[in-house]
Amino acid sequence: MQKQLMLICTFLVQLFSFSYAADKGRIHIIPEPVDVKELPGEFALDNTTTLVVSGADKQLPGTAQWFADQVAAATGFRLQQQKTAGQSKSIRLELNAKTNTTTGQEGYTLSVNNNQVTLRANTAAGIFYGLQTLLQLLPPDIAGDKVVNRSWTIPNTEITDYPRFGWRGLMLDVSRHFFTKEEVKRYIDEMVKYKYNVFHWHLSDDNGWRIEIKSLPQLTEKGAWRVERVGRWGQFAPAQPGEATPYGGFYTQDDIKEVIKYAQDRYVTILPEIDVPAHSLSMITAMPNLSCTQQQYMVGPGDSLRKRNDNVLCIGNDSVYQVLDKVFTEIAALFPGKYIHIGGDEAFKGFWDKCPKCHLRMEKEHLKDVNELQSYFVKRMEKMLLSKGKKLIGWDEILEGGLAPEATVMSWRGMKGGIEAARMNHHVVMTPWDFCYLDLYQGEQAAEPPTYGICRLTDSYNYDPVPDSVDEKFILGGQGNLWTESVANLRHAEYMTWPRSLALSEVYWSPKSKRNWDNFVERLEAQYPRLDAAHIKYARSAYNTIAIPARDGNGELTVRLTTEVKGLDIYYTFDNTDPDTFYPHYKEGELLKFPKGAAQITVITYRDGKPIGDQFAIKKDDLEKRILEGHHVY
Repeated sequence: MQKQLMLICTFLVQLFSFSYAADKGRIHIIPEPVDVKELPGEFALDNTTTLVVSGADKQLPGTAQWFADQVAAATGFRLQQQKTAGQSKSIRLELNAKTNTTTGQEGYTLSVNNNQVTLRANTAAGIFYGLQTLLQLLPPDIAGDKVVNRSWTIPNTEITDYPRFGWRGLMLDVSRHFFTKEEVKRYIDEMVKYKYNVFHWHLSDDNGWRIEIKSLPQLTEKGAWRVERVGRWGQFAPAQPGEATPYGGFYTQDDIKEVIKYAQDRYVTILPEIDVPAHSLSMITAMPNLSCTQQQYMVGPGDSLRKRNDNVLCIGNDSVYQVLDKVFTEIAALFPGKYIHIGGDEAFKGFWDKCPKCHLRMEKEHLKDVNELQSYFVKRMEKMLLSKGKKLIGWDEILEGGLAPEATVMSWRGMKGGIEAARMNHHVVMTPWDFCYLDLYQGEQAAEPPTYGICRLTDSYNYDPVPDSVDEKFILGGQGNLWTESVANLRHAEYMTWPRSLALSEVYWSPKSKRNWDNFVERLEAQYPRLDAAHIKYARSAYNTIAIPARDGNGELTVRLTTEVKGLDIYYTFDNTDPDTFYPHYKEGELLKFPKGAAQITVITYRDGKPIGDQFAIKKDDLEKRILEGHHVY
């Protein structure tokens, strides 16, 4: 009897322990899988574990080796590929003999028990995405590049997973600041961890031409280089005649091929963008005859002269189309993806309106205004790309004057352009600036590097790419966009990208029904040690205080304080000293008023008695200015 009681007690303790572990959770995957069941027990990875690979896809062995290399870098274990399992514990990567209609082309099923890990998918791409999940089930040190002596365990689980959208992208602007091919590869490595599959490469703009066109060497000889300036973008001194132009760079076609292959090995499609007819100053610098004014310029360094907007190609000039045909012929031959992005945004039409060649074109083509002139250009570009076996995609301004018959729209000025295009039965990639622009402030501007606008982590997480009035079949997916006017190096690019792109990865991959901010924050905090191990810089702005200014009934300035992450304590001062837990503790919903003579409020957030957010000061004059200008940055 006593023995039976002991057995019952032992069982209850084990059951309680498992229930507690399950409640606490050992699985913190981003993006959230479609279905996850955590089970008791764990698989112990060690140097006896084998890697069994089964499937005919020619890319599968390389994917398996990629995984083995990731494991070896952090654990020191060398997983040997073999076709059949022996007596040892194994990780099995299997292509389905019969198609699993639930998981589709990029989904997978993952089963982990004490003796075996089994990952199944219809394609090698599905295996690759399943491996990203498997790596997230291992301890955070797996993301590092140095061997760590520790136990390496995977919680037992059953996972079924597949993406909501086929287009899950990130854009990197390499025109404003040049990023080397190795930096681009690192950026791709970071994005695939969270199941992104499109890398939008913004290769030309006013501030630099970044791709070798062999038939037009002047594009990189002149267009890839500019004067060097340090400071805040838009406030630089303009280039002076005869000033040296050492700043910039470009990718040779061999570089491009190398990066394309690198991306393909990671199941990433590269979308190249050549931004025309506007944002073309680097091209016009190399070939002044392509603009309406035909004036000679230098590549823009980020000065205020951009406001002149003489960065637009002359649509009435046949030489423009001859040059673009050469450009797109070489680009189409380099990039295997089916799309080429032609930009099409922010074209100032004033020069066209005064240009004799453009007016002659309008007369000849029976175009009633300059909007239809832009539409003529886009439609001509579409025919040019179709002749090279590619489809045109452009920013939502390509809708102006009439959309090209087969064009795909990338909607950035909110959702309106995407809605309009989808209702016309055109495919759309949703990337509205206020949810998806990674160059915007992500927290209180007083604590952030200078930029413009605001896109908080909650903004990115809570948006949905499919408006209620649109058929989801026309929404290919979406992406985050990192414009780099204020992003001069890779470390800051990482800071601006993460963690907002973690939120967007969940928007584009996970079922909408699984969206839960509090749960996301819990899983996000489990990702930070992984980002640390991988030496990836990221923002912790979601822990910072948000100051919301307003006026009371007497017109006096008030400030309400809050945070994105719940449950934090806010402490503040008005006397220019540094607050801690012995200073005034903000009460939720309280409206603070500046004491007479106070010029700023200094704030900091704590959790469990320890600082968690940045300490920073917000000037009273800045809060007044926000109210006056009607654009509160909070």
